[in-house]
Amino acid sequence: MMTSQDIIKSLLRTEKATFYEPQAKYLFLVDKRANKIQIRRAVEEIYKVKVSNVNTLIFAGKLKRVRYQLGKTPDIKRAVVTLKQGQKISEATA
Repeated sequence: MMTSQDIIKSLLRTEKATFYEPQAKYLFLVDKRANKIQIRRAVEEIYKVKVSNVNTLIFAGKLKRVRYQLGKTPDIKRAVVTLKQGQKISEATA
């Protein structure tokens, strides 16, 4: 069984991720095998906030060539987590 720390890999602090913050939405890098219910519970447990909605995005890895060999970048899964009104993830807890 996966723990909360296994499910939530990191809180993404990129320029594109900051677009969501005024709407109380946060972008997380999550485990590929985690479902929305597990992601919701993990965020509530780690950051002590109430989650209203979870949307997930799966990005397939791309084929890359390194010298004479073909390689593949890893598949990643992101979660856009919407918090309930009045909730916020502060810099201290992130």
